[in-house]
Amino acid sequence: MARIAFILLTHKDPQGVIDQARRLTATGDYVSIHFDKRAPKAMFQQIRDALGDHPGVAFASRRLHCGWGEWSLVAATLEALRAAEAAFPQATHFYMLSGDCMPIKSAEFARNFLEAEECDYIESFDFFDSDWIKTGFKEERLVYRHWFNERTQKWLFYTSYELQKRFGLTRDVPKDIQVMIGSQWWCLRRQTVEAILDLIRQRPEIVRFFSTTWIPDETFFQTLVAHLVPRKQIRTRTLTFLIFTDYGMPVTFYNDQYDLLLRQGYLFARKISPEALDLRERLGALWQAQGQDFAIAAEGRQLFGFLTGRGRIGRRFAPRFWETDGSLGHERVVHMIVAKKWHIAKRLTAAIRAQTEVPAVDYVFNEQEANLPDMGGVANSVGKRERHRRALVKLMFEQFEASQLVFCVDPSALALIADFDGDRAETRVLFIDSRFDDDYVRGHMGRVGLVSPDAPPDMVDRLLPIMRNDLEHEADRVKEAGFRRFSILSETAGTDRNAAALAEFLGITPDAARALAETPYLFDD
Repeated sequence: MARIAFILLTHKDPQGVIDQARRLTATGDYVSIHFDKRAPKAMFQQIRDALGDHPGVAFASRRLHCGWGEWSLVAATLEALRAAEAAFPQATHFYMLSGDCMPIKSAEFARNFLEAEECDYIESFDFFDSDWIKTGFKEERLVYRHWFNERTQKWLFYTSYELQKRFGLTRDVPKDIQVMIGSQWWCLRRQTVEAILDLIRQRPEIVRFFSTTWIPDETFFQTLVAHLVPRKQIRTRTLTFLIFTDYGMPVTFYNDQYDLLLRQGYLFARKISPEALDLRERLGALWQAQGQDFAIAAEGRQLFGFLTGRGRIGRRFAPRFWETDGSLGHERVVHMIVAKKWHIAKRLTAAIRAQTEVPAVDYVFNEQEANLPDMGGVANSVGKRERHRRALVKLMFEQFEASQLVFCVDPSALALIADFDGDRAETRVLFIDSRFDDDYVRGHMGRVGLVSPDAPPDMVDRLLPIMRNDLEHEADRVKEAGFRRFSILSETAGTDRNAAALAEFLGITPDAARALAETPYLFDD
């Protein structure tokens, strides 16, 4: 049976540390604590007095002053890891935690999960080839020596770096070591931990190297695990659920997010707000639960991205204006059907293909299959089509041997619509104005991956007005964009008005337009 030794790195809230240690050990697991030496001695003494004689608790043999980005964080982890490895011979797994972490599954579930596969859980991506580092120093983290704390000794940190850079004082990575990078939150098997501790005893140059790299807690264990463990035994993921904001700060969870946390495919979550007392109490009780099932939906990151990203286009950040691929030509006419309800737009394009001579395709920038003609490799991916949008549309004109072309666009792609509207070709926009009832909005949230089919009804209900407002905002932006040739098709407008809009949009006779407007079930959901 799996038994977990938790490596607990903390620096505050001694009572919270005591409660967490008692909670985690109540189910037969273990805790090894490193409490930052920067914290007042009285805080650490409070923890020692409460847990010093607890058989399931060990303490790092020495306390270190820890600082963000420093080797001290790795050194503190190693101190707690060595203590756990020696004190708890029955531990099969070692799980890295902070004082802000809380379980989001039961101990029973966690043990069964860890027993299911013989593997280690740690993010481990190639340092140089991956895009794990988004901004700032990359190679500089390794090839230069970093002795100072970037946050508390900023002048010394950057002066040291500039001097090394000026005089070419670079260094090599230790031989036969491929540096990897990833999250510092991991869960490793006992044999992996023992192999790491043996390796650094045998090869002190590895510690010397990493002790002067920058942010080594993102590279040290990630590199050594990949060096020691066969790739097929590594799951390149963390078992701790965390989300970062656009500004690189971890998201904090509160009382009303209990159900959301339980539905994520992880064992723990961070950061749990210290003020979220109800959430902490419920999650603490959850760890000791027996026979509880968990419906995994894993929509947490999508929900956070949706809720924080609302209104970015035109509200927070300007939309990116795509590079153009040259004009389509003033003799051509582009007809864009803009519709959120794709099934309505596709019924209309099918009717246009069947009843007129105007070539019509579907959502070429959203779907792989869009009734395209054979155009070779230029259309082999949706991403490639959007990058070369004008080249694609030009080629479609040529393949159809036509001067007119109909295609569909989602209203969220306002920049794309505006791009074509600014071309020398004549551009006509037909906006299909739709109503969004609750059933449609629920379905839309599922289609875009915002919620899963078994999402709690109360969570879905809370999201309904937010999502409906977003859909209506998209529609308003299209209507207010000031396109040169703009028509509206609506299920509430009646056949006469819709036929007039279609005649204007396609340049066809009134009778042909009426036939399209009378397409059976055109507006049905």
